[in-house]
Amino acid sequence: MSYIAPSDTAIGHIHLKVSDLERSVAFYRDIIGLEVQTRMGDRAAFLGFGGYHHHLGLNTWHSAGEDPAPRRAPGLFHSAFLFKTRQGLARAYKQALSAGVEIYGWADHGVSQAIYFDDPDGNGIEIYWDRPREDWPRDGNGNLTMVNERFDLSELLGLIE
Repeated sequence: MSYIAPSDTAIGHIHLKVSDLERSVAFYRDIIGLEVQTRMGDRAAFLGFGGYHHHLGLNTWHSAGEDPAPRRAPGLFHSAFLFKTRQGLARAYKQALSAGVEIYGWADHGVSQAIYFDDPDGNGIEIYWDRPREDWPRDGNGNLTMVNERFDLSELLGLIE
């Protein structure tokens, strides 16, 4: 018998091993828009949205100065950051472009629009916006049907320019 968590359960935070704490703090602050909430010396930082204690932990406890893990090794595929509006997604995308971040993918999943890139340690990042639930695609039986199609990134930028 499988366990079903209460419907108000949520993923609380992600904690990443990084090779250079200051570089990673700058990336997640300046590109994603997280705010530093607290630090543990020069080895760990905790960042959050809206004053929350932390949505993201970064540390160098076992990884200071190390190379990224091999891309094909088991581990985290990506961390996803949900923006409440399409304009918020557009602003984050523009910030990534302005910082010279290499965008390697983007997709309209029917339920959401997403943009993909890596952080400085090669950890995958997804920034995305969810469509309202009533607009999610469903088949004739009411089952969710997600897709993986390209969308117009210039149109997204047009929302804020």
